[in-house]
Amino acid sequence: MDANQGRLVRFWRFRVCWIACAVCFAFTASLSAEAPLEYDVKAAFLLNFAKFTAWPPTAFPAPDSPIAICILGKDPFGHALDELVQDEVVDGRKVVVRRIAQAPAAHSCQIVFTQQTGKEAATILNGLGPGVLTVGEGESFVHQGGIIAFLLESRHVRFDIDQKAATLAELKLSSKLLAVARAVQK
Repeated sequence: MDANQGRLVRFWRFRVCWIACAVCFAFTASLSAEAPLEYDVKAAFLLNFAKFTAWPPTAFPAPDSPIAICILGKDPFGHALDELVQDEVVDGRKVVVRRIAQAPAAHSCQIVFTQQTGKEAATILNGLGPGVLTVGEGESFVHQGGIIAFLLESRHVRFDIDQKAATLAELKLSSKLLAVARAVQK
């Protein structure tokens, strides 16, 4: 295979991956957000957030470290998130799920999901440092320093993004991710 054929193959792989992700976003966003289904949809979004986020090299303790999605506090996902990330690899890194009871140690989580709100959430979010994508629920989450907040709108799962918080965390969110957000604060 010559260089031009290699580029063409990579182009089509990227294009197929992008189409698959766009279909997944469109499909999961349009599903009704009923109790168990709501968190199945949110689990799919968490995995897709990993696919559309670039972390600084300092976010990982080693070059072969996994991308860890950490659930801080109560776990509303059950086994849905575990099943979803099983055998998933993003940018050459395995994706794993961890359940934690308190703020994680540096470099142990790349995504932290929490249902905590108010001062509890603000305290945790301020102590995480760079390289952590914080995801929570409700419009107030992004006002407390969180990066992505899930919202229910007409029984559909949506999300808002705080681009400034992502930049402060040294994360680069894909323009494709920003394009499907309900709102992006800059």
